[in-house]
Amino acid sequence: MNVQISKLANGLTVVTDPMPQLESAALGVWVNTGGRNETRPVMGVSHMLEHMAFKGTLRRTAREIAEEIETVGGYMNAYTSREQTAFHVRTLKADVPLAVDILADILTQPTFDRTELERERQVVLQELGQARDTPDDIVFDHLQAIAYPDQPMGWPILGDEATVSNFNREDLKTYMDANYRAGSMVIVASGAVEHVRILELATELFAKLPAGTAAAPLSTRYGGGDMRVAEDLEQVHVTYAFPGVASIDPDFYVSQVYAGALGGGMSSRLFQEAREKRGLCYSIYAYGQSFSDGGMIGIYVGTGEGEAEEISAVVAGEMAGLAATASEEEIVRAKAQMKSGLLMGLERPATRAEQIAGQLLTFGRVIPVEELTARLDAVDAAAVRRFGERIMNTEQPSLAVVGPHNKLESYPVFAGRFGAEAARRAAE
Repeated sequence: MNVQISKLANGLTVVTDPMPQLESAALGVWVNTGGRNETRPVMGVSHMLEHMAFKGTLRRTAREIAEEIETVGGYMNAYTSREQTAFHVRTLKADVPLAVDILADILTQPTFDRTELERERQVVLQELGQARDTPDDIVFDHLQAIAYPDQPMGWPILGDEATVSNFNREDLKTYMDANYRAGSMVIVASGAVEHVRILELATELFAKLPAGTAAAPLSTRYGGGDMRVAEDLEQVHVTYAFPGVASIDPDFYVSQVYAGALGGGMSSRLFQEAREKRGLCYSIYAYGQSFSDGGMIGIYVGTGEGEAEEISAVVAGEMAGLAATASEEEIVRAKAQMKSGLLMGLERPATRAEQIAGQLLTFGRVIPVEELTARLDAVDAAAVRRFGERIMNTEQPSLAVVGPHNKLESYPVFAGRFGAEAARRAAE
């Protein structure tokens, strides 16, 4: 990467990542605010604001925003996570100035028109309904709520029917004024771009952004526990979570390799044991999710009502096995999967832009690829076993289930497979 970074007078960070061999570019604005920055009365306001940014500005109607970018063959979208909100565009080289102009327009002078808000409110309510009708989607909201109870980190990003139904224009404006501040935002352009030109455009078009940074969110507190939602479905959707590590933790890469070896591919322990050997499920995987001040190791499995009787024991057994016997061979394999994903992603400008933005907002710098791969290479089987033992010592794992769960083992039985007492029994 040949990344160049500048900072405007108001604090906005401007980054370019030229790929001169390309005829297109990916660019966007990432805001260091998301679901965890909300208060209970306006739960879901980050996501609603993301929607409403496209619904008209002082210069463009919602239709004009869509038509202008699509007339030149471009693509524009956005997403909200628990810690960030992003607005991004993919376009041809000649249309990069238009893309920057539209991004600046929707982020510096949205109108939050009341008629558009009423219309978009119905769209988000439909999105909520769709999520609830998708059990392998909504189960992760339940897991998040159990892992992080009674705090913004555990709330659904979409909000709920009550909060979405009550949003007004002032809620959106108040939230935007408090959080969409230049010091908490980065604009990244990757592909067929030139730093001088992007900097000129940003200086001209983003000058209206207020200086300063968003207030820090509440600290993350892991809780743990059990939530089971009985529904008449063909499958039981089961998720497990254990306290992980923050993005800045020295064990971040260890946690990612651990998750990969446990359930990151077809050769992983969970896939081989639960699907290939026992035929208990079609889909099973593990993942490491990290935030600025915490994280989790998560597992998902979709299984049949009868097969659910065995699944928790199998999951716990494979976790215990990895903690005790992780081999260099399987760790090398997990690292190879991660490294290929990282390097292949660098061939796509959109992935590069997103990675750069995330690193700047999390670490305050762009991490060279060589440093990333070196950190990954440094993880060995001993580190994974140590991390696995740490996970096995969890006293209160998190468990969320949607579907016909009567045969799934009870939470006390599952939780009893972890913690100090389980470790003592295993040592006997």
